[in-house]
Amino acid sequence: MNDNEERPVTIITGRVWKRKDGEPEGVHIFLVAADDDSAVRRALEALAAEGYAEAELDQIGDIQGEPDEEPHLSAYQGALEGEVSIVTFEEPF
Repeated sequence: MNDNEERPVTIITGRVWKRKDGEPEGVHIFLVAADDDSAVRRALEALAAEGYAEAELDQIGDIQGEPDEEPHLSAYQGALEGEVSIVTFEEPF
């Protein structure tokens, strides 16, 4: 990929904790980055800035097409605008 091409939106999935002994939340993080290492670094920095104490990141990949539903659609749009967008949800047991 050369510098003139638009980079794809990356999604990182995993779990996060506000407190080390607290309940986990599922997380989907949307962002645009030069490579996977940069994506993970930016994601962890954004989670720390939002007050998350711990994170376990499971998968990373590129989004193939715009999501159909909220909140992922807004997160995708935010990533295209240069934001690191964090979507959390209750983890099933």
